[in-house]
Amino acid sequence: MNDLVHQHTALGPSDLEWLHLLVSEWQLLSDLSFADLVLWVPTRDGTRYVSVAQMRPNTGPTSYQDDMVGHLVPRGRRPMLDVALDEGRIVREGDPEWREEVPVRVESIPVRREGRVLGVIARNTNLLTVRTPSRLELTYLQSASDLAQMIAAGSFPFPNQQVDMDASPRVGDGLIRLDADGVVQYASPNALSAYHRLGLAADLVGHHLGKTTAELAPSRGPVDEALAKVASGWAPREFEIESDDGVIQLRAIPLKPKGTRVGSLVLLRDVTELRRRERELITKDATIREIHHRVKNNLQTVAALLRLQARRIDSDTGREALEEAVRRVGSIAIVHETLSQNLDERVEFDEIADRVLAMVAEISPGKVTGRRTGRFGILDAEVATPLSMVLTEVLQNALEHGFREGDRGTVEVSAVRGGSSKETRLLVTVQDDGIGLPEGFDPHRSGNLGLQIVRTLVEGELGGTFDMVPAPERGTQVVLDIPVPSRK
Repeated sequence: MNDLVHQHTALGPSDLEWLHLLVSEWQLLSDLSFADLVLWVPTRDGTRYVSVAQMRPNTGPTSYQDDMVGHLVPRGRRPMLDVALDEGRIVREGDPEWREEVPVRVESIPVRREGRVLGVIARNTNLLTVRTPSRLELTYLQSASDLAQMIAAGSFPFPNQQVDMDASPRVGDGLIRLDADGVVQYASPNALSAYHRLGLAADLVGHHLGKTTAELAPSRGPVDEALAKVASGWAPREFEIESDDGVIQLRAIPLKPKGTRVGSLVLLRDVTELRRRERELITKDATIREIHHRVKNNLQTVAALLRLQARRIDSDTGREALEEAVRRVGSIAIVHETLSQNLDERVEFDEIADRVLAMVAEISPGKVTGRRTGRFGILDAEVATPLSMVLTEVLQNALEHGFREGDRGTVEVSAVRGGSSKETRLLVTVQDDGIGLPEGFDPHRSGNLGLQIVRTLVEGELGGTFDMVPAPERGTQVVLDIPVPSRK
C-alpha cells in the first residue's frame, strides 16, 4: 500500500496512516457484508483510480478470483466510484454486474477523514448463493450498514485504536448486537455458547450484557462497575473475563451511523484453551530455566572441588590435568548459565565465546591476548554446549603449546556464517602468531587428550570437520566447519 500511495496519489503521511488503520479493521466490514472490499484512491492528477488494498470475506463466496491490488482504472469507467468520491455519500444505485456468469452487487463507500474524502471502498457481493436471510445474516447486514455509514462519516475506524486482527475476536467467533441501552438484541450461537462456558444458564436476548457479564465474572469490587460499562459497548475496548470454568475475550464496537449511538457490536471468542496452553508454556519455560540454573550451580561446585583437589596435589602434571578439567567444566557451565536466562533453548554464542576467551587467557595473564572477530550468532543448545568445549580445548592448546614461556602474542577467534535457507554453515578459525606446529605433526593422529576431545565433538557430535594447519604468515591455524540447522 505504501508504495502504491506514494507512487500514484497525493495523500500525505497522516492520510496514509488513516488508510492503514482502516485496512487493519475492514475484515470486520467484509465478513458482516458477506462481500469483497477493494479500496480505490484517486491518482495525483485526478484522472484515474488505483486499487491499494483488497479484502475477501470469510463468511461468503468471493466476487474476485484475481488480485485487484495495483490495478488502475480511468475516471468515468466506474460511475459509482465517481459519485461516491464527488458527493461523499454511499452509492447503491444500479443493476448487478455480471462477472464470469456470476451476478455481483456493487456499492461504493466513501472513506472520509477530517471532512475530506480520501478514497472509495467498492463493496462487491456475490449474489449467486443469495437465499432468504436468517436472523444472523440480517444482524450481520444491519451492522455492516451501520459501519459503512460510520466510514462515510469519518467516525470509523476509531483513532488510536490499532487492532491486531490475528489476536482479536472475529465475526465468526461470536457476535452480540446491543441496543443503545446495552440490552442484547441478538446473540449468535457461538456467542451464547461462550457465555454458557462462563456459567450463564439462561438466554442472553433481552438481558443487559454489562450487568450479566459483571455477575458472571469473579467479584472484584469497584472493577465490576467498569466491567459492566465496557461490556455495555459504550466505548471501543477489548477485555477478557475469566471465571472458574473459562476465559472469554470480548471486543466492544459502538455503532454511531449518524453521529448518535444506536447500539453496539460485541465480538467475543472463547480463549479458555489458549490461555491454559499459555500458562503451561510459561510454567514449562520457568522449569527449564530453573533446571539450567541448577546444572550451572552443580558444575560450578564440581569445578570448585577440582580446584581444591589441585591445590593438594604435589605433582605438577596432576595439578595441570585438574586445572584443565576445571576449564572444561567451566565452559559447559557458561552455556547453562546463559540458557537459564533465556526463554528458549537457544543462546547468543558471541557472549559465550568472549567469556571462554577470557577464562582461557588466565593461563598466561598479560602475555598472550585474545580477541574475537565476526559473529557466531544464535545457536541451539545442542550445538552451543559441544562448541563451547571445542573452543575451550583449541584455545587452551594454542596458549599452552603455541608459545614459549615468556612469549607475547595474540590468539584470534573469527566466525563466519553462511549457506542456504535449509542449512547454515559456521566457519570458525582460531589463529595464533606463536611458534607454529612441530615438523611432521598430524592433528588427526595426535594422542593429545585435548585434540582427541576436539575431533570427537566436531566430527561425531556436531557433524563438522576439523583441521589444524600452519598459519599463512606465522603460527598455527585451526579451522572448524560446522553445520548449523536453520530455524524459521
